Amino acid sequence: MTYVVTENCIKCKYMDCVEVCPVDCFYEGENMLVIHPDECIDCGVCEPECPAEAIKPDTEPGLESWLQLNGKYAASWPNITQKKEPPADAKEFDGTPGKLEMFSPEPGEGD
Repeated sequence: MTYVVTENCIKCKYMDCVEVCPVDCFYEGENMLVIHPDECIDCGVCEPECPAEAIKPDTEPGLESWLQLNGKYAASWPNITQKKEPPADAKEFDGTPGKLEMFSPEPGEGD
């Protein structure tokens, strides 16, 4: 099992989760984070830290496409281990449905 970053992270990208991860398995895209599924040790400390409730265990039904997205982009985006400021408009997008259309495949800055 691993944890997966899901749709509500898009355009929110709060980054509280990266500070608590003991194995530094978060990777930064332009407008969301992902978890590397081969690096996650299933400790679960990141899930309650996410203000957007965008981190889920991969055992929840319907997350297969998000697990694939996390794996794909964790392989090419830079690693992030330190919390940064979220986007200025993060609260406006928190909970907005249909955010996959806003997803950017571009990498973020990382650490």
